[in-house]
Amino acid sequence: MIKRIAEIVVLIGISLFIGCEDQNQLESIEFELNSGSVVDGNGYYHMQIDTTKWQTLHRISGHVYRDGNPVNIIKFGWSSSHYWTLGDTLGYIILQGLTDDLVYVSYDTSYVTGFDGYEVPIVNGASYSNEAGEVNTMIAPIKTMRGDTATIFYGYYDSWLSEETYGEFNIIFD
Repeated sequence: MIKRIAEIVVLIGISLFIGCEDQNQLESIEFELNSGSVVDGNGYYHMQIDTTKWQTLHRISGHVYRDGNPVNIIKFGWSSSHYWTLGDTLGYIILQGLTDDLVYVSYDTSYVTGFDGYEVPIVNGASYSNEAGEVNTMIAPIKTMRGDTATIFYGYYDSWLSEETYGEFNIIFD
């Protein structure tokens, strides 16, 4: 009798384990890139550089989904093949004040120095997806990069499945 009860308990346990296994399977996260740029026949994105300004700002977007549903709070890491180097002077601050006649005057200029040789990446290093699964980052190539082709690298980690995903795409600066 005890042997029979033990067999039934083991069978029920095995049935529950096997029956629940398929229901808890998670699909991998899928990332859909939207660079906001035109794609040519070779799969290269094109971005117009504004040569009247030092940097051209451009937003890169995408969406992350699991089983067709948006995924919230996935951290993305971003990097690129391109960067630029600062000279010694980063910029300046003009101090202004009022005269006795309440007229604004500039009375001192302070230069922000000490950044000589500092490398500036053209892409922000990290971003997170929101509730709609949307992830964004900014790139800011400089005008002397016109004609270059930059590779943008990205990666994210799915902590539910312990999966790392990496990708890249190319942008030609026109």
